[in-house]
Amino acid sequence: MNKERINAGEISKELLGQKVTVYGFVKKVRKLGGLTFVDLRDRSGIVQLVSKDETLVNKLRNEFVIEAKGEVALREVANPQLKTGEVEIILESVNILSEAKTTPLIIDDKTDALEDVRLKYRYLDLRRPIIQEKLKVRHQIKMSVHRYLDSLGFYEIETPILNLSTPEGARDYLVPSRLHHGSFYALPQSPQIFKQLLMIGGLEKYYQIARCFRDEDLRADRQPEFTQIDIEMSFVTQEEILTFIEKFIKNMFQDVLHLDIVTPFKRLTYKEAIDRYGSDKPDTRFAMEIKDLKEARHIDFAPFKQANYIRYIKVDGIAKETSRKVIDNDASTIHKFDKSATFVAMKYEDGHLTSSILKFMNEDNIKNIIEETSLKEGDVLFIAASHNYNRVSNGLGALRLSYGKKLGLIDENVYDILFIIDFPLFELAEDGSITSTHHPFTRPHDEDLKYLTNDPLKVRAYAYDLVINGQETCSGSMRIYRSDMQEQIFNILGLSKEEVKRRFGFFVDAFQYGTPPHAGMAFGLDRLTMLFTKTDNIRDVIAFPKNLSAVCPMSHAPSKVDEQQLKDLGIAVTDVEND
Repeated sequence: MNKERINAGEISKELLGQKVTVYGFVKKVRKLGGLTFVDLRDRSGIVQLVSKDETLVNKLRNEFVIEAKGEVALREVANPQLKTGEVEIILESVNILSEAKTTPLIIDDKTDALEDVRLKYRYLDLRRPIIQEKLKVRHQIKMSVHRYLDSLGFYEIETPILNLSTPEGARDYLVPSRLHHGSFYALPQSPQIFKQLLMIGGLEKYYQIARCFRDEDLRADRQPEFTQIDIEMSFVTQEEILTFIEKFIKNMFQDVLHLDIVTPFKRLTYKEAIDRYGSDKPDTRFAMEIKDLKEARHIDFAPFKQANYIRYIKVDGIAKETSRKVIDNDASTIHKFDKSATFVAMKYEDGHLTSSILKFMNEDNIKNIIEETSLKEGDVLFIAASHNYNRVSNGLGALRLSYGKKLGLIDENVYDILFIIDFPLFELAEDGSITSTHHPFTRPHDEDLKYLTNDPLKVRAYAYDLVINGQETCSGSMRIYRSDMQEQIFNILGLSKEEVKRRFGFFVDAFQYGTPPHAGMAFGLDRLTMLFTKTDNIRDVIAFPKNLSAVCPMSHAPSKVDEQQLKDLGIAVTDVEND
């Protein structure tokens, strides 16, 4: 029996002796004796084609697109690295469907091309099996989401892409209106307001795999357009939400990675996370916790005497490698977070403590520090003193993570999952004003309502993050559902009634017609895919990403537009830099 149109990666011993037709790209052509071997690649894998008739294959080159027909046979020498490695196809006919020029990059898992070249020729980069596998995992995550939420009675509902500009922490991407000159839509940073309106609309269980847009500086795990798994539900408590997230993630790991992860997840309050790890997204796959150095208070060293906080991490066994250059580099890590912090290193070598501030220390100071920190031979203390607790903790947290990676303390085969809860409702902006830690619709802790008027920075939020291997993968909160509470929060944030009406008028009005208690969350699809495929580059898991300059090297977006297009929109462009 003939097997027409079968995938290359599905050729197996079960098809021995059968005629098959395969389609795909020529990966490699090689000649050996009187035989020509052709590796044919499609999305499912690679299969070897064999021909004794050179005229059948003499025109084939790498990346030609072909149709090949032949009989499945056993290979004389199996290739265990291929899932089709026990069989091959004895060619009977080849039809060249499309020819290809020599490609500017190697189409293989290992390529010598720089990322800019890969992104410029992304359609070729996408042929690499390693990229296709990552996009396959992304697809599997999405399918798992759809199946699971549908089974729980959630409705998938789309929300507008052309929105009103509202303050959500980053700059909006604006879209000018042709019909209303001088007016602009904003692309959504998230579906936040609309998903809350769906709860007010009585939909109760909503989700959406939503495209979101933020005009912010880029890095390895950030893109100007990204995708989140957005979820909202009514009549739930925070405990019910956290249990839901545990079951949701457990199901996803089983579906996609076939791993049975342990629940319930660990929980840390925001304060505990900063105290112990210097981060609200700590990687707890290794220890090296941050601690307060009590004995430092007794050292006659002015920066210690003047500091409000003196904190340290201990790194085991690196004293001999810790040169002045290393210490200076570590100091720069701290100063990225806290420019005014004083940074000191203490090494314990040959039974003695050495440090640049040793001359300010007496024998009791030395003895007590060794005892307090349980110093052993070869250990190093990195100490930072500062007036700002969060900043100095963040700096030591970054240094902790740097040494965790550098010393190989992190088990990359482990998925370390935890909740961060009890975030502060407000924080201070750079200019000293009060701003929302998450967004202005986050509900304050009931027991902290007494602080709202006189000491708002003390108020904790019903907010929660899910952290996997030091990456924030989900963020959410209980929402404010009373109009008087929402008005009070806007007042604390310094938003005038006019500004509230202009930016949130329709949203605030909706609260007057009955609002159920509700809560929600958003999972980063891109970051989940990165974690599942073990890459630290977000561009690996997006089909057509932008580079670190927010440019698409392939399409050259963003680009200038015709003058007539600008005229239609009522826009004049000034001060354009030369390319």
